[in-house]
Amino acid sequence: MKAATFLAPGKMVVKDYAKPEIQKPTDAIIKIVRACVCGSDLWWYRGISQREAGSTTGHEAIGIVDAVGTDVKDVQVGDFVIAPFTHGCGHCAACLAGFDGDCLNQEAGGNGGYQGEYLRFTNANWALVKIPGQPADYSDEMLNNLLTLADVMATGYHAAASAEVKKDDTVVVLGDGAVGLCGVIAAKLLGAKRIIAMSRHADRQQLAKEFGATDIIAERGDEAVAKVMALTGAGADAVLECVGTEQSIDTAVKVGRPGAVVGRVGVPQKPEMNTNNLFWKNVGLRGGIASVTSDDRKILLDAVLKGDIHPGKVFTQRFTLDQVQAAYEAMDHRQAIKSLLVISD
Repeated sequence: MKAATFLAPGKMVVKDYAKPEIQKPTDAIIKIVRACVCGSDLWWYRGISQREAGSTTGHEAIGIVDAVGTDVKDVQVGDFVIAPFTHGCGHCAACLAGFDGDCLNQEAGGNGGYQGEYLRFTNANWALVKIPGQPADYSDEMLNNLLTLADVMATGYHAAASAEVKKDDTVVVLGDGAVGLCGVIAAKLLGAKRIIAMSRHADRQQLAKEFGATDIIAERGDEAVAKVMALTGAGADAVLECVGTEQSIDTAVKVGRPGAVVGRVGVPQKPEMNTNNLFWKNVGLRGGIASVTSDDRKILLDAVLKGDIHPGKVFTQRFTLDQVQAAYEAMDHRQAIKSLLVISD
């Protein structure tokens, strides 16, 4: 089989590998239909974080179950599934509490290679999310919507849920990448009345408005804080932090009204942060790794299938697997909000 492979910062290739096999009774083999490039993939692509040279890549896909281990009963060969990056077991304390992104039984290895023709998927019995029917039953647009449920839409929703967004809230969303844009969708889905998206890029501003943003703020830092206060008076009821930088966290805390909650899903880019501003404003800080399987089953898959949300619009360029280098370059150069990889029919 072919799979995308990381060689060095800025360099991706496609290599041939043996097709993966069932190694544990809880495994499944997935034939990938569509995959994509995530903003977090750019960290090691740009050399900001370390990744082993020669490793396979990707953590978002939809596909067809090709084989299952003996303990896998809830899905079977031929099922069309979402392959979440979280691999929850479904029975540990974290999964039972609805936080499968922090599953206590996640397994090292076996989870890479979503950007390839086949994937060995661990904890397959509970973690995989079945999609009704087969890929041929869905439009191109709907397949893209379903693909976002492997990570990016679930992560945007996790930001909104962590921030406790509720009906008629005023929400600020920091970050205009695919996660931030899906955060706008999630805030609207949860009933927010006013959604202020922070974005400096015209194409992303337009999509944010299409997804439900009522206001756009292009400034950053203290200028952005002043703009939010001018619009809201006291600040936002909920804040979605979808970037992870020190400045973004600082801004998120400052734009919240007293008693607001910040839902944080931007992967932290520094190991420390000043929490004093949280104290002085009674602002809460929650969030972390998304609960993909839990939230897909609870709300997101149904919302996509009913046509209530259309998160697949974050894919603004499409590529074949052999074009994976171009797919990464398009995101690295901000030519694509999110790069789609069409692997098979």
